[in-house]
Amino acid sequence: MPRFQTLDLSKARIRTAQEGEGPLVLMVHGFPESWFSWRHQLGPIAEAGFRAVAMDVRGYGGSSKPHEIEAYAMEALVGDIADVIEALAPGQRAILIGHDWGAPQVWNTALIRPDRVRAVAGLSVPYLGVPQASFSRMIEAVFTSRGKFFYQHYFNKSPEAETDLESDPRDFLRRFYYAISGDAPDGAWPNDKGVDAKLLDGLIDPDPFPAWLSPDDLDYYVAEFQRSGFRGPLNRYRNHDRDFDYLKTFAGRRIEQPALYIGGTRDLVLSMLGRGDLLQIMSAEMPDLRGAHLLEGCGHWTQQERPQEVNALLLDWLKAI
Repeated sequence: MPRFQTLDLSKARIRTAQEGEGPLVLMVHGFPESWFSWRHQLGPIAEAGFRAVAMDVRGYGGSSKPHEIEAYAMEALVGDIADVIEALAPGQRAILIGHDWGAPQVWNTALIRPDRVRAVAGLSVPYLGVPQASFSRMIEAVFTSRGKFFYQHYFNKSPEAETDLESDPRDFLRRFYYAISGDAPDGAWPNDKGVDAKLLDGLIDPDPFPAWLSPDDLDYYVAEFQRSGFRGPLNRYRNHDRDFDYLKTFAGRRIEQPALYIGGTRDLVLSMLGRGDLLQIMSAEMPDLRGAHLLEGCGHWTQQERPQEVNALLLDWLKAI
């Protein structure tokens, strides 16, 4: 296990897991995850001469868990990342790596706080620029107005959503992780559910689970969510309008730092975003984009499903910065 340090920051307490010494590389996880999602990256990045740090985002694990929805807005999370950098590397800039919700957090920290960010990499979720509209409008137009289920609409149902997930965290994590992994067959994520369906309706529990998530790994995640619950993590999805109002003030900016993107060809995030020329779109928003890689057959859990391939790409990028 890495060494742990909990930081008392201006707006939150953030638990970090750390290995190595050198320039700071800060890793930010997504939903429903933990610092532990970077367990395969901490050691190799530290061995390459960096101080590798993975944080628990507020609402998760050993970090603060405020109750208010607005406490999980992008503005607050960008503030946490900037504060972690200042606490661990005062007066310096860090390299950021994020996955899932962690990717928008690190992209936007690079955009909004270039004074704190030396370079940035995102896994799964690409950077497509400052949003032109609130994501909640897309959800309404494409899904809910047509009577179709969409998981983020379901996540907005409080307290129903957290009650459902907290009733059996192990069952939820197993079925959710599998359904959007590269190992799940086509159709494992149902597209024909009605708007009032529950998240787990139609999701199967695999037996056995794919080898990339061992029983001990799952046990760790389950224990973390048994103590933290799901309100904080779900509150992230309840801030689309607030986030849009905040981010639109940065229209016209681009991410100028060295950047990297890694995704999977079977990641449903990319299906949701459409099939445009991803490299062209990202390059326009990040002129120093040094690679956009899609791992064949990989699903949503990029660095857990394909740790060796992800590590090789990250280390090549890190050494070249």
